Amino acid sequence: MRYFLIFVFCFSALGAEPSRLQQNIERITRSVNAQWGIYVKVLETGEEMAINADRQMDTMSTIKIPLMVEAFHQMEAGKFSLADKVTLTEGMKRPGTGVLRSLGAGAQITIKDTLTLMNIVSDNTATDILFDKVGGPAVVNARLEREGYKHTRATTASSGWFAALRAAKSAAEFHREGKSPYGLSSAREMGQMLEKIAKGEAVSKAASGQMMTMLRGQVYSSRLPKYVTGFRVAHKTGDFLPYIGNDVGVFESPKRNIVVCVFTANHFGVPAQLEDAIARIGELIANHYAVE
Repeated sequence: MRYFLIFVFCFSALGAEPSRLQQNIERITRSVNAQWGIYVKVLETGEEMAINADRQMDTMSTIKIPLMVEAFHQMEAGKFSLADKVTLTEGMKRPGTGVLRSLGAGAQITIKDTLTLMNIVSDNTATDILFDKVGGPAVVNARLEREGYKHTRATTASSGWFAALRAAKSAAEFHREGKSPYGLSSAREMGQMLEKIAKGEAVSKAASGQMMTMLRGQVYSSRLPKYVTGFRVAHKTGDFLPYIGNDVGVFESPKRNIVVCVFTANHFGVPAQLEDAIARIGELIANHYAVE
């Protein structure tokens, strides 16, 4: 009897055996020298898979999702609208990804344009226009705190992150020190936010639908969607390659919808190898949950 009790205790302490899907995903993560945070949830069944999903990590541009949610909250409250226009100035332009920095000063863009560009091409100029519109990262964080997000915070506008990067001795040292993240979250919390958007429960059903439409327009497809068939992938990337390559989104089909969040960090190898590993994870998930 004593040996039986010891066996039961050991089994309980170790927890359930990882699923075949999780084992295959872990095999991919071990093939790339990086830090990983992964969260998967099937919305119809509640089935979850998590690998370091509660680890707080640098979001890079996936933090633009909470900013988008805050913007829609404020529009629902009547503070501004999608049709409102902003006049672009030289001082608004930010380096990095995006197209607005290439436009001439004086161009007029709508709030809908800025939200769309922030999502589909991760436009940093559009991002800071929206941060300014909603009242800054502190306003975004106040809502995140009220809604119970413990790990998710907007740390700085794009201008602040690029200023910190320019002041660093090197990009690698900047990343290793980790003192100036673009944003912070965990794979699970980002997944919880995406779940609300996908279910029509973020801000309102109409606002959630508009956010999903923007996420479906993502033009970067070298990660989660690359090898996926049978699902449409609405997603948002986050980049500081080769160190960070993130991708978070929803795999959509008529019968099954799956939240997938992949965060990475401390990768000092070939960027394409990190991206392909994320793509293979997306492929495994899509194939595992394929519906005939």
